[in-house]
Amino acid sequence: MTSAQHPDTFTHNTSPFVPENAEAYARWRDRKLEDYPASANALIVDVSDPRSLTAAEHEKLLAVCRKSNMVIYTTRAPIHSDKELPRRLGLQFGLKHLDSNLLADEDAITSVRVVAEKSGRGYIPYTNRRLLWHTDGYYNPPHRQVRAFILHCVQPAAEGGENALLDPEIAYLRLRDENLDHIRALMATDAMTIPANDEAGGIRQAQSGPVFSIDPATGSLHMRYTARTRSIVWKNDGATRAAVQALESVLNRNSPFVFHYRLEAGQGLLCNNVLHNRTAFTDAVDSDASRLIYRARYYDRIRGTAA
Repeated sequence: MTSAQHPDTFTHNTSPFVPENAEAYARWRDRKLEDYPASANALIVDVSDPRSLTAAEHEKLLAVCRKSNMVIYTTRAPIHSDKELPRRLGLQFGLKHLDSNLLADEDAITSVRVVAEKSGRGYIPYTNRRLLWHTDGYYNPPHRQVRAFILHCVQPAAEGGENALLDPEIAYLRLRDENLDHIRALMATDAMTIPANDEAGGIRQAQSGPVFSIDPATGSLHMRYTARTRSIVWKNDGATRAAVQALESVLNRNSPFVFHYRLEAGQGLLCNNVLHNRTAFTDAVDSDASRLIYRARYYDRIRGTAA
């Protein structure tokens, strides 16, 4: 079997995401858009126990991920608060290397909920405020790229807390179809800089890099992005400014490719680090019923989902 035939191996010359590979891109584009999910409901797969999938359940989840880089699983089993659930689910898809970031729990799986200590330091995910469009780990250095993550809902908010979701490959496709120069600008190694995290005592150094890059092992597309303005510096040239404006338009226009969904208890999102945001939410008066999401970030990509 050649590298081009292997589902998880590509060379630079065959990746459809290289700007010069017009024919490979055209073939990939046709396959990508064929039978693409029309709504968030088309992403949902019902499973008995995410910790131990049947072969049929695994294949259904993987099939949706192959097409859209994300899938929503749902289960009615009484295991919603089991923190081993995202860990064991991830292992079944080759997700082994967790991103043990500064704010993660000791086991590297983060309990995302309103936390006064973290929110007071400016970390918006730990408030009930809205989150702007981003990919996870956009501030990480290249050797710690977040390629996949799992969100598992233990308890939704009383009101709000809905996510919007967009496949990064669709964002790339929309931009490339509009103007190939947008892709070239966003692939520049100095396109986007995340300043040093002074609020954390200089723990995190400034990180410069591209928005879109290609995994050298698989030819798969990787994206790092945030819509925040206080935590990002864009390359100061006309091509980059035009590309960023075009990307913002892709994210904010009414599009059938942007899926809106609120995870309920026992549901979760398994994905290759898709673009996402979150609406503001209101928690229940009872603190025991506050919104709680487990988040597991991985340096691995979901096995079997290369371009």
